Amino acid sequence: MTKLSVNINKIATIRNARGGNIPDVLQVAVDCERFGAQGITVHPRPDERHIRYQDVLDLRPLITTEFNIEGYPTDRFISLVKSVKPHQVTLVPDPPEALTSNAGWNAIKHQDFLREVIAEFKQEGIRVSVFMDTDCKNIEAAAKTGTDRVELYTEPYAAGYLVNKEKAIAPFVKAAQCVRDIGLGLNAGHDLSLVNLQYLSDNIPWIDEVSIGHALISDALYYGLKETIKKYKDQLK
Repeated sequence: MTKLSVNINKIATIRNARGGNIPDVLQVAVDCERFGAQGITVHPRPDERHIRYQDVLDLRPLITTEFNIEGYPTDRFISLVKSVKPHQVTLVPDPPEALTSNAGWNAIKHQDFLREVIAEFKQEGIRVSVFMDTDCKNIEAAAKTGTDRVELYTEPYAAGYLVNKEKAIAPFVKAAQCVRDIGLGLNAGHDLSLVNLQYLSDNIPWIDEVSIGHALISDALYYGLKETIKKYKDQLK
């Protein structure tokens, strides 16, 4: 069964908008788990515009499910992850100034770099996932880096879903099959929502984990956090 990891960056964005500690990022993480989330995801950026590096340090002893840290592997990020030792680190290729992740790795071009970084994390016993598009040759190159999982960047699927969901899902099914044939674990994330999640899950039932933040937190404004997490988990059954 696919696990739901809740990305709490948006909670930190709201907190930082006013200063202080409302909403309390640490308490929200604990409550997400209490409400059924099977993991917590954060993406600390160098400017700390949402999750701060101190948040990551403070969260680690509180997480009782799985802790997933996303980010571009700068020296500072690598040091943070190695000190925190989350269950999983997800490597994304976006530069520090990017508003949000918007593409997967070119694993053919950056294979040596990824291999070196991944080896550092695996020496610490941390599972590694790399953020990828749907090109199978690129996924095959990623497999040679030593990564444990591939996270498919699902924004193109989400964007195409309302236009032609069969066409939108097709390259993701093919890519997911490539990942499975290679023997890697499979994650998925970016722009997944209550609108498109179940169709993804129905067509690729072997996804290990989805990481969802923006849509889930937005839905929680209407449904409440507890009910929203239940609704998202129901899409994955």
